[in-house]
Amino acid sequence: MPVDAFDRSPWIAVWCVCLAACGSGGARAGDLPVVTPEGTQTVSAEDFPRLAAEEPQRAGDPAFDAALGRAAYAAAQYPRAVLAWERVVALQPDNVIAQLELGRALFAVGDKRTALALSKAVREQGIPVDAALDIDQFLVSYDRADYRGASSIKGYAELAVGHDSNANAGPDASALLASPLAGVPAWVLAPGAQATSASFGSALLAVRGRHVLDAGWSLVGAASASTRNHTQAARAYDNSQLDANAGVAWRRERNEVILSGVYGSQLLDGARLRSMGGVQGEWIYRVDGFRQWGSFVQWLDVRYPHQSIRSVQRSIAGVSYSQVFRNGALAYGSVYGGRESPDASGAADLGQHLTGWQLGGQVPLTHSLALFAALSGERRHYGASDPFFAVRRHDQQASVSLGVSWVPAQDWRITPQWTLVKNDSSIPVTQYQRRVFSITVRRDF
Repeated sequence: MPVDAFDRSPWIAVWCVCLAACGSGGARAGDLPVVTPEGTQTVSAEDFPRLAAEEPQRAGDPAFDAALGRAAYAAAQYPRAVLAWERVVALQPDNVIAQLELGRALFAVGDKRTALALSKAVREQGIPVDAALDIDQFLVSYDRADYRGASSIKGYAELAVGHDSNANAGPDASALLASPLAGVPAWVLAPGAQATSASFGSALLAVRGRHVLDAGWSLVGAASASTRNHTQAARAYDNSQLDANAGVAWRRERNEVILSGVYGSQLLDGARLRSMGGVQGEWIYRVDGFRQWGSFVQWLDVRYPHQSIRSVQRSIAGVSYSQVFRNGALAYGSVYGGRESPDASGAADLGQHLTGWQLGGQVPLTHSLALFAALSGERRHYGASDPFFAVRRHDQQASVSLGVSWVPAQDWRITPQWTLVKNDSSIPVTQYQRRVFSITVRRDF
């Protein structure tokens, strides 16, 4: 089924949120010249010891403090950068760039509330689009409480058009399928089961929020609804999906633990395909404003109302790491593993053990344009031989995505993206390849 081919595990969702939130990289520390008594120059980490030694005599000079702030930030001396930029802002309260740099330094030392407060002030003064994205969207993805520590709600809407070379995830229509049984000749699938190419349009609406109870505890939740419709050749594979989760979060210093209930429902060609419900636990550890570890454990009861033999209990766990570099680039990776245990007796061939991984990143090209890429792989080993093919199914799936993120205006994003998915399988009818190209327009609110 096409919807099965693009299932989204929680670790993927985490990285999809993190990747989208990074934006175009924003203004980069150390890439703008500053004026000092020595003349116009670009400071770097190597300049920090010299400037730090001169601080007692020259602190209070905005040009010097700007140079010290950039050098300290480049040298990962974030507290010193905060002090330097605070002096600049105190003397030049309308200096938009100084406020931006102070916000970045505050974020680096973990003071997200103050950073978010500054970003609001900067936004009101008309900071350029790229810089606003750098502070607001990236920080909000890590700290959904607003800058006053109060409750908050965020959302976005997406519209996309594209083309899918294999909308039903079927095997190559031009190839004869060799039988796994000795002496049985090759055969051809019915036309409706072969790979079907089609164009599509899709829409998505998502919202998430946090209700703050006190300094440590919050209620959190999120919901999304999406639909995807194809041209005539693949109308039978039109699908829609509703996902929601709600729970409680506890945060202390660099650690956050979230326990939530999860629900999802999928329709295929207007009919209920499956529903799922369960629980999920997450632990997030923020090393600093630029590095983060994450882990999750999830249990789901997956039901197929019209094919009850396919119903399974799904349990999965994973760990992830992400890092934002000082030039605005982002890198991330994750690994996960789990199993699906069939509810029905005698259906071991529908159960599986799975392991997977993902690597990706984003590199800013300009202040409003960024290039991103992602690689992923998954192995699935099924529990028994398929009763029709008399072969135990083993799948090895790999995918690669390339795209460009363009921010033409604040809260708007346009994303052309190309994805290749290839699934090698020991059973011929589940072996396929698909290429998807899409252009997505997103509006945050």
